Amino acid sequence: MLRIAFLIIWLLLSAWLVVWTGEGLFGVNQRESILPFSGEDTLGGPILIGVAWGLILTFGGTMSGLGRRKRVRGDSQIGVGRIVEVTRTGLTVNDVPQYDIFIRVAPGSGGEFVSQLRMLVDATDAGSLQVGQPIPVRYSLTDQDTVELADMTDPVVREAMLTWRIERGLLDPRLVRARTTGTQVPASVLAMRPTGRRLEGQSELALTVLMAPEGAATWEADTTAFVYPEALSHFQVGAPLWAFYRREDPQTVAVTVEKEAGR
Repeated sequence: MLRIAFLIIWLLLSAWLVVWTGEGLFGVNQRESILPFSGEDTLGGPILIGVAWGLILTFGGTMSGLGRRKRVRGDSQIGVGRIVEVTRTGLTVNDVPQYDIFIRVAPGSGGEFVSQLRMLVDATDAGSLQVGQPIPVRYSLTDQDTVELADMTDPVVREAMLTWRIERGLLDPRLVRARTTGTQVPASVLAMRPTGRRLEGQSELALTVLMAPEGAATWEADTTAFVYPEALSHFQVGAPLWAFYRREDPQTVAVTVEKEAGR
């Protein structure tokens, strides 16, 4: 109900501003306007209405669907979505543009579905909205039109993303045990070359890494990783990484660019 109320108020304020602007364009005496809150002070009303319109859009957008994003309520699950389309809505709030992001979601069970995420995105983050990019989402079990971005710091979300990569062959089957049950240690890239293979919009790299567990001897190991083009800088020679290995098999190594909590 609160979301509907915000939407109705926002629409009424929008209509007021449209009529007021139209009267000005067509030379109507706005001291005799049909609009409420006009009168002698022809600027006071529009200023107040405009401020109210902006405040509702900025702070009420989460509930109204006009602002940053919808919220998933009730029973929900984690899934992995792939961006299929990104478009500007034309709206800008505090110099931050709003986008409609259409996502094809692969749920844990059942068929895929396409949903829409409307949100404000800083210019520095807009470049990461690439078609085909996988992103973790939380979706409603009762309303597939409602999704929200999932928190990548949540271990459950990380597990869902890892499972998605394994199922699609983005993690070599020989590396799965090291990645899922191995020990995480610092590493760095000694050599890197593309193999020419591509999957899910990612390129496979053949890597030689220097494993450097704290307080222990270092060693070199060869491995592979599928990487998005925009993330290649994280795998250049000399770049620091995190690597997983099992003590009984130190040459089987899986790499990542992020440190995982509890590892």
